[in-house]
Amino acid sequence: MSTARTTPAIVHPLPGRGRNLWLATLAFAITFWAWNEIGPLGIRYAQDLELTPTQTSILVAVPVLVGSLGRIVTGVLTDRYGGRSMFTLFIAISAVPLILVMWAGSIGSYVMLLIFGFLLGIAGTTFAIGVPFVNAWYDASKRGFATGVFGMGMGGTALSAFFTPRMVQWFGYATTHIIMAVALLVLAGVVWVFMRDSPAWRPNTDKVLPKLAAAGRLAITWQMSFLYAVAFGGFVAFSTYLPTYLNTVYGYELADAGTRTAGFAVAAVVARPFGGILSDRFGPARVLMFVLSGTAVMAVVIALVPPPELLAGASFVIMGVLLAAGAGAVFAWVAQRAPQARVGTITGMVGAAGGLGGFFPPLLMGATYSPETGGYAIGLGLLCATAVAAVFFTYIVSHAPKDEG
Repeated sequence: MSTARTTPAIVHPLPGRGRNLWLATLAFAITFWAWNEIGPLGIRYAQDLELTPTQTSILVAVPVLVGSLGRIVTGVLTDRYGGRSMFTLFIAISAVPLILVMWAGSIGSYVMLLIFGFLLGIAGTTFAIGVPFVNAWYDASKRGFATGVFGMGMGGTALSAFFTPRMVQWFGYATTHIIMAVALLVLAGVVWVFMRDSPAWRPNTDKVLPKLAAAGRLAITWQMSFLYAVAFGGFVAFSTYLPTYLNTVYGYELADAGTRTAGFAVAAVVARPFGGILSDRFGPARVLMFVLSGTAVMAVVIALVPPPELLAGASFVIMGVLLAAGAGAVFAWVAQRAPQARVGTITGMVGAAGGLGGFFPPLLMGATYSPETGGYAIGLGLLCATAVAAVFFTYIVSHAPKDEG
């Protein structure tokens, strides 16, 4: 017999919800910074270890794998143990693979970098903790806003892209990783002391496999998984692979490529809450169809290699805005339609799909790169086709019957 209980309706603002929302956003941002620690240094690793484009793309993409699949387990555990305990534990644990990545890079071992980069993906699982955590603090009419604000934590990729290469220049490679590891441990302490689970939250103590099976039987789980794989997966793919792309296509060095990647990610951070806010007002389906159509257009524009700085920069910024707004709209849709007792589980599964959506494009970009056929035109063409398909899929889903439980 299930011991899950339905979260009570929130009839008035809960005291402390703003503090907890911003603490969750901060935790998400810093763990995302750690998760993306390898991507901004991809150029350095490629040069030091004499890597091919395919090897570099694999190295950059590997942390995304655990950060994706791990969200399934993390989401289930959050339903059971709550966001405060889960945030504290996973933030602290993330410091360990970060130090191991530092060691692997210091000895110049590509294999060890792959192994410990894989484990570093743990830091990327915190997304599946935050969504059910903030959902429980807000009523249904404000959950698009809440998940949108929380989603700003993906700006950790911008922080990493901008600061990680510069910190390596200022302090050295090893010291940079040590500083980040210490920051994670301090953050874990702050979260444990100041964060609280919502009084409206109730633990779901269903067994894990039946809980996953129940979420898997809901159409919304798979519908939102596909859409999030396109929107958030596209963002992750760009934010992790963009430094390498800018170096290959435009010749920017490590710090310059990192600065431009940070601009892309900052634009996305600003845009993501608007995806949720606009979804609260106009409906997530309309927002998604608009931004996915724009994504298809911008994929073509970027494939044509617009000249630097203004046109190329504007193209990547617009792409970041569209993908982030789309990601915000997807989780506004999840918040509106998912059964409340299963939000964490569904969030984990949808978040995993989004992460996997970011895992394969860098591999594809590296594998299909060819100066003779327009550089990355094949990969960007596939992005365009996928976005167009997602527009039609969104229209179909918006007219499908809702899940009941």
